[in-house]
Amino acid sequence: MATVEEMARVVLIGVGATLVMDLWTALLKALGASTLNYALVGRWAGHLLHGQLAHASIGKAVPIRGELPLGWAIHYGVGIAFAVLLVLLCGTGWLRDPTWEGAVVVGMATVVFPLLVMQPAMGAGIAGSRTPTPFKNGLRSLATHAVFGSGLYLSAAVLKRIWT
Repeated sequence: MATVEEMARVVLIGVGATLVMDLWTALLKALGASTLNYALVGRWAGHLLHGQLAHASIGKAVPIRGELPLGWAIHYGVGIAFAVLLVLLCGTGWLRDPTWEGAVVVGMATVVFPLLVMQPAMGAGIAGSRTPTPFKNGLRSLATHAVFGSGLYLSAAVLKRIWT
C-alpha cells in the first residue's frame, strides 16, 4: 500500500515529466516540426464518451465543447499514469533513489500507446501508417517518449534533493 507521500511524489513526477516533454515539443514546434494538437485528443475523448472509438480523421470529426482543456487534462493524466506504471515496475524505493535507466526504458516503452492505440483511433493508422512520413513520425514519437522518460528521472531527482 502506497503512502500519501509516495502518491504525492508519483503525481509530481508525472506532472514534471510531462512538462519536460512539453518543453521538448515546444522546441520541436519552434524548429518547424508538426506537433500534436491536444484539442484533437480532447475531441477523441469526447466522441469516445458517446461510444465512438475510432475515426477516419479526428481532425474532420465534429468539434467537442471544451476539447482543448480536456485534451491537456488527459495529456497530464496520462503522464501521471505512466509515472504510476514506472513505480509499479521499479518499486516505491525508486521514488527515493531514482535511476535514469529504468525511467528512460519505461518512458520509451510508453510509445506503444500512441503508436498502437491513439494513432489508429484518431485515423492515422497503426504507427502513423496513414501519414505521409510514418517512419519519421515514429522516430519522433520514440524520441519524445525518451525525453518523457528522462523527465521522469529528472523530476524524481529534483524531488529527492528538495523533499526530505
